[in-house]
Amino acid sequence: MKRLNGKVAAVFAVSGAIAGAVAESFAQHGAKVYVSAKRLEPAQALAEKINQNGGSAEAHLVDAMNETDIETFIQKIVADNGKLDIVFNGIGARPSESDYGIPATKIPFEQFLKPVQLHLGSQFLTSRIAAKFMMQSQSQGTILMLTASLSRLKMPFMAGLTASCTAIEGLTRSLAAEFGQAGIKVICLNPTAMPETRTIQETSIANAKAMGMSMQQYAETLKANGSLIGKALTLKDTAETAAFLVSDAGAVLNSHIVDVDFGTMSVI
Repeated sequence: MKRLNGKVAAVFAVSGAIAGAVAESFAQHGAKVYVSAKRLEPAQALAEKINQNGGSAEAHLVDAMNETDIETFIQKIVADNGKLDIVFNGIGARPSESDYGIPATKIPFEQFLKPVQLHLGSQFLTSRIAAKFMMQSQSQGTILMLTASLSRLKMPFMAGLTASCTAIEGLTRSLAAEFGQAGIKVICLNPTAMPETRTIQETSIANAKAMGMSMQQYAETLKANGSLIGKALTLKDTAETAAFLVSDAGAVLNSHIVDVDFGTMSVI
């Protein structure tokens, strides 16, 4: 079912696993997708893959932390199509670049703030610029943000990222109330860990080390906190949920933080 036929989407940070999978799902459901990344090569490779599979994609070089880059990118999309229906920002940091696995008593303050600046800051920039052009073009579209289940977990050694995830959820509700006056929906996708992603694999290694566990012991801990139906989340599950949320059928969800986790037992 092509639930996004005729829609135009902008996706940021497609060099990451989640944004890449979401862009592919949008295209498979019929959207024209403009994919972007801080490095052009991953965006080009993804666009080529989408086009070869019968979708429509165009690659652009965009730093999702650079306001000028974002504005130029969105402006071009609206100029080309007369509208912008969907925005998704999947920006993230490698565990080695953030505070993963470092006790709060030892992490430098500047490093604690890095995920807040990167995740929260980038979501704010892409959302407000997209909303500005949606208002100008009278595109009553959907801005889909990304957080993580850390906002609902009691996880040690993840202070900065946990604070960032929680803040993004508050930002979602605030922007939904503001942009809703122009008919723009703002939703937040909140998936739990997807074992196939490099980020989760590297995070598990860092946390196991911080807890003094072997990887086998840590894996058993994660298994004990599995989902209520015994199923692990995949990138495809997350991407398909994203495609539903930005479709006309998903319009009833607005300002919501949508948990994508099969009912993970350790998540509130």
